[in-house]
Amino acid sequence: MPEGHVVHRQAKEITKLFGQQVLHVDSPQGRFSESAALVTGATLTKATAQGKHLFIGFDNDLHIHVHLGLYGKWAFHSQTPDPVGLIRLRLISDSMTAELRGPNACAIVTNSEKKTLMAKIGPDPIAGNSPKKSREKVLGSSTAIGTLLMDQRLFAGVGNIYRAEVLFRHQVNPFLPGRELDPSYFDAMWEDLRVLMKRGVRTGRIDTVRPEHEPRSMKRAAREDPHGGEVYVYRRDGRECYVCGSEIQIAQLQGRNLFWCPKCQR
Repeated sequence: MPEGHVVHRQAKEITKLFGQQVLHVDSPQGRFSESAALVTGATLTKATAQGKHLFIGFDNDLHIHVHLGLYGKWAFHSQTPDPVGLIRLRLISDSMTAELRGPNACAIVTNSEKKTLMAKIGPDPIAGNSPKKSREKVLGSSTAIGTLLMDQRLFAGVGNIYRAEVLFRHQVNPFLPGRELDPSYFDAMWEDLRVLMKRGVRTGRIDTVRPEHEPRSMKRAAREDPHGGEVYVYRRDGRECYVCGSEIQIAQLQGRNLFWCPKCQR
């Protein structure tokens, strides 16, 4: 599932390509046809993101709410190709076409419905939201911090990669209960997520290693992985930790793979 930086990049791209233009909106698949009719002919004002949720706004006070889930994907074309396969949604301008396939959610929402959804999502480090409420909940919870970091009501946009990496960067054991976390560590991790995830918006990849652990500095091969980017522990189980040389471990936590260094994160 794409992490929050990907959705923020998509919001910027959609605004850049379609903003302030009157669009034709359709649904070749048919599942979104009635909803598409409500915004076709309207002007796209701006697309925004909160966590892993995308909101495409129009000048008739309606929004298309998209959550990609595990299989959703956007594709952008300089022309309007014949629809192939199950395309849930198309945004069509005079010069560009955006196609959406396989989203977990794709629905029209009003301003008030968008506000209700936003209230459920939680604070987003990229958006610059205050972490105050999340901080209180984490520091009062008996749940493992590794689980809490994946709770979109507390850390909107944080996924499995950022979860593993921020815990490693601050030498926090992923199984530590939230209430045993020093408050200063929460503050440091939130600020780190803000910086790392904003970098991801700019570059389109997740890079978390510090300069002294980059391939050139360590004279090692660059990471080869479909997710891209240089990381400390994510999908590096069985390999040596760049910092201490210990073997990176993997375990299941709440049904998701968790990666950590048993020495750095005691």
